[in-house]
Amino acid sequence: MPDPPAPNTYRIEDLAQHTRTTVRTIRAYQDRGLLPRPERRGRANLYSDAHVSRLHQIAHLLDRGYTLASIKEVLDAWDTGRGLAGILGLVAEVEGPWTDEQPDRVTRAELDARFGGTPDDAVAEAVDLGVLEPVAGDPDTFLVPSPQELAVAVELHAAGVPLSAISGHLRELRGQVEHIAARFLEFTTEYVFARYLADPDHRTDAHAAEAASLVRRLRPLAQQTVDAELARAMRTLATRRLRTHLVAQTPPQPPSGTRTVPLPAETTEAVEKLVGRERVSDFIALAAEREIRARALDDLASSAHDRTGVHEVP
Repeated sequence: MPDPPAPNTYRIEDLAQHTRTTVRTIRAYQDRGLLPRPERRGRANLYSDAHVSRLHQIAHLLDRGYTLASIKEVLDAWDTGRGLAGILGLVAEVEGPWTDEQPDRVTRAELDARFGGTPDDAVAEAVDLGVLEPVAGDPDTFLVPSPQELAVAVELHAAGVPLSAISGHLRELRGQVEHIAARFLEFTTEYVFARYLADPDHRTDAHAAEAASLVRRLRPLAQQTVDAELARAMRTLATRRLRTHLVAQTPPQPPSGTRTVPLPAETTEAVEKLVGRERVSDFIALAAEREIRARALDDLASSAHDRTGVHEVP
């Protein structure tokens, strides 16, 4: 029976070239405890395929945004038999897409057609917001991570909203939504995922797979809750806003049993100066009432005069 092939060995320079890293980085990883020490053979330090695999794992986690400190915790879990495969599976589940929406592509000409022209500053703002992503090697084509978000912008602009106002609104909305997302994560972490993150006994492959399954189940709940609450709030606030505008635009109706009487503007202004705007109607009503009473008294006096037959001598 032939002997098994000898394992690959690498000097540090060869390991760096093979893994597309640097000698300095490899030594830094060793100093931090991320990479096992090489095997000493005579005067040479030799690395194995296990070191190659470990360097690939570190690079993979760095690309996902993990710090070296958190990578060390993950790798320590693997080294103590708690299951790197399950942990990486949980990482992939959390970092996977949280929507069924598929990205699309759009050209600059298509953007111009949809928006009736797109100034360079508007495109730059969309790129800064992540609504558009440049495509390497093709300056006239953009990746659209959320076609729905772009479609909303098209409809708002068609309704008369300026592009600058749409961008400002999105920035404000994004901050508020990120606050909601943070609160939902705090809530689920406290009541669901704390045991997987804090308890070393829950860091096995099986428990990591269980946590990944929970992520899949809970993932749509945040959006469903926000959708329901947004629909409720929109209906309540839109109805209230409409009623407010209708009341503001409807002329005040006189009280029951009264009529409106047009008055010359000069008369109204004179009364306002005399008693103030808020008391104009009271003043005119009292003045009219006094005039009516005065005329009634005059009529009574005239009737009495006629009955007595007393006449004035010229």
